[in-house]
Amino acid sequence: MSGTDPRSRARRQQLLRVRGRSVAWVPPLLLLVAIAAIDSNTSGEFRIISWIVLVPGIAAAICGVRGTAAFAVLALVTYIEVDAAWPHQDQTGLPDFILVAVGGALATTACAVRVREERRMLHMQDVADTTRRTVLRPMPSPWAGLEHAAVYLAADSEARVGGDFYDIQPGPHGTRVLLGDVQGKGLPAVAAAAALLGTFREAGFHEASLAAVAERLEVRMGRHRQYVTDLGEDPEGEPARGVERFATAVLVAFPPPGVPGGHIEVVNFGHEPPLVVGPSGVRALPPGDGLPLGLGGLAGPDSGVPPVRRVPLAPDETLLLVTDGVTEARDADGVFFPLREHVVRAVAADPAAARPRHLVELVREGTLRHSTDRLADDTTIFAVRQAPPGAHQGPGEPPDRPGTPREG
Repeated sequence: MSGTDPRSRARRQQLLRVRGRSVAWVPPLLLLVAIAAIDSNTSGEFRIISWIVLVPGIAAAICGVRGTAAFAVLALVTYIEVDAAWPHQDQTGLPDFILVAVGGALATTACAVRVREERRMLHMQDVADTTRRTVLRPMPSPWAGLEHAAVYLAADSEARVGGDFYDIQPGPHGTRVLLGDVQGKGLPAVAAAAALLGTFREAGFHEASLAAVAERLEVRMGRHRQYVTDLGEDPEGEPARGVERFATAVLVAFPPPGVPGGHIEVVNFGHEPPLVVGPSGVRALPPGDGLPLGLGGLAGPDSGVPPVRRVPLAPDETLLLVTDGVTEARDADGVFFPLREHVVRAVAADPAAARPRHLVELVREGTLRHSTDRLADDTTIFAVRQAPPGAHQGPGEPPDRPGTPREG
């Protein structure tokens, strides 16, 4: 990880603070005093005062520009005073004086570059966080009759957002849930995810049937691919490859809050089948028999979108949706993460593990432990179920807890 990574910088700054006050000046000051004291108490044949050039170098790594400049001056003054205290024949003289002076100037310059890069990285982090909140918007939980939890794990430790996306959209025809994974990485994948989410939020509210929502998503993905192709380049300025862009996704419809259900509707666009997790056990939904979003035309002009399947779901059962970062996580021997078996064991040991928040943490910890924290792809874990009676239900009510996805 880069030394200018904001998270590395934050951890480093925490180590250099005591009771809220910065102590970054202590290490270079202790080194300066130690060098001066040792040099003053050794013979003229073993002079180390020129090592004082290390002081501004260390300050450049942990202090600010003013602090580094102050240590550069202090090191030079200390060098002059200590060296002058020796007899003329034992003094190190002009060459080491130049070394300390030039070393201090270079250290101050290096510190200025480091601080500028850290500020640039912090600005980029703010931009990425804003983008992430646009794609993965914060949601209260429970919301629109659903209790939910989510975790997003970035394969790139310096990335803040990728092509994974999910959302919940309440409406007069029920509550719709969408989770998907755009092929590819970087800004092109984010742009495709944002396009699909925008369409889902509108169609999920207005359309009466889940099939109509699914058709709108397929059309939107096709339009986005055509737009990128016509543009001639992707959002990162590379040659356009819009014809290759597609997204696997799972679209789910829950009945409106307060309406007796006992079932959900599911459309699977070539995505990993969701798991239904409850105190009575774990079962997988039927595998997706449709093509990913954006590839529907390959099956013929009259193929349409994948069929809507009606699936039973008890009030105490949780729907677990993940992207392939979970199912394709490998250990050191190349073995895939056994998601279903891992969940089955956990629920058998503790039925409370089926609750969304516990389930998401369970899968997160299992995925990271299996892959030894080396994820090959961006990973999203999303769990949702019907909220118990009496929980906050309306989009405008105060949330029980923030719905912002956690990051690994």
